[in-house]
Amino acid sequence: MSSNLSNMQITTEITSSKIASDNPIHQRLLYAYEASKSNIYGNVLEVGCGEGRGLATIADFCKNYTALDKNNALLNELSAKYPQFSFIHTNVPPFENVSDNSFDTIICFQVIEHIEDDNFFIKEIYRVLKPGGKAVISTPNINLTLSRNPWHTREYTPQELQLLLKKYFSSIEVKGISGNKKVMDYYELNKKSVQKITRWDIFNLQYRLPATILRIPYDFLNRLNRNKMMKIDNSLVSNISLSDYHLSTDMATCFDLFYIATK
Repeated sequence: MSSNLSNMQITTEITSSKIASDNPIHQRLLYAYEASKSNIYGNVLEVGCGEGRGLATIADFCKNYTALDKNNALLNELSAKYPQFSFIHTNVPPFENVSDNSFDTIICFQVIEHIEDDNFFIKEIYRVLKPGGKAVISTPNINLTLSRNPWHTREYTPQELQLLLKKYFSSIEVKGISGNKKVMDYYELNKKSVQKITRWDIFNLQYRLPATILRIPYDFLNRLNRNKMMKIDNSLVSNISLSDYHLSTDMATCFDLFYIATK
């Protein structure tokens, strides 16, 4: 996407459906697609489709589907699997060769936190959305983040993302993705485990060092931590599913912001 995202390789930042210890986060990210179905119609644009995590979930709701992503190898795989859809290899913003007012629905999940010029990014979403169309955007809620993620340019409070969207959209539905007790138990287990690691950061280097220096140790420790939690409570990690997540208006308990903006 941005220069940050276009340089990303396969790391713990790209949660995999094929890695058992990633399951709670994979299910959370997949839930965004499930939650967006009631807003998806007509010509649909996905900005940052990645491995196509949720495409099967929303495919039947799209008259036409177009995806923009920087990973050409993944786009080639998705194009072979879904020949009826369009996959465009590009870095954003801008949304090059995408016409004004051309999409009924735009979905953008876990992307904006990687974008340098987030104002221009939202402006481009607004530009290519049809009047009356909806943009569904998710991103981590910084209030529940446990440590700095060096792959993210920034993270948002609920108020910060709302203010950014209000620059262009007059109608914004404010929601978030939260979880039941099982999910919160996993979060608390993760929190304690992360704190055992970060307590050694007595000089607060995770917030002082350049992101590029932190990415390798972050990925190593993040993977180590996820595997450790699976050893501690394998049933908790493996049994979390889509049904354990829900949309909420209590932003203090939401892992991800989930905003629906209407043009």
